Amino acid sequence: MIQRNQVVEETTLLKEIWQNRTKEQEVCRKLEKEDEQSWEENGIVYVDGQIYILNSQRIKERILKENHELADVGHLGQQQMMEIIKRNYWWLGIKNDVKKYIQGCFKCQQNKVQHMKKAGELHPKKTSEGL
Repeated sequence: MIQRNQVVEETTLLKEIWQNRTKEQEVCRKLEKEDEQSWEENGIVYVDGQIYILNSQRIKERILKENHELADVGHLGQQQMMEIIKRNYWWLGIKNDVKKYIQGCFKCQQNKVQHMKKAGELHPKKTSEGL
């Protein structure tokens, strides 16, 4: 979690977030409360200590991709990916977006462990020969 007044490394991602500053109503209500959990600083909105991601599919896709295909751990599952992303970012519908991203990942679906029982052997039905 990012603390208030903590310097965040300026990256192209933060610049893109700053350029698209549209806020949903829920976020505006949180900012109006003026508590220590939600604030706006240098054009970036922080909600509960996480950088708020606007309704920009391009930014969300970039965050999902960067946090799913990590070089040192490979492709993360849904729970691990949620945990890593929520350390720094938050947006409305984040859980659904992570789920869809994982479901759309070919490598993840290919390597997914099946939890269903295997089908039993097929036994042909005996029929009367006269029919």
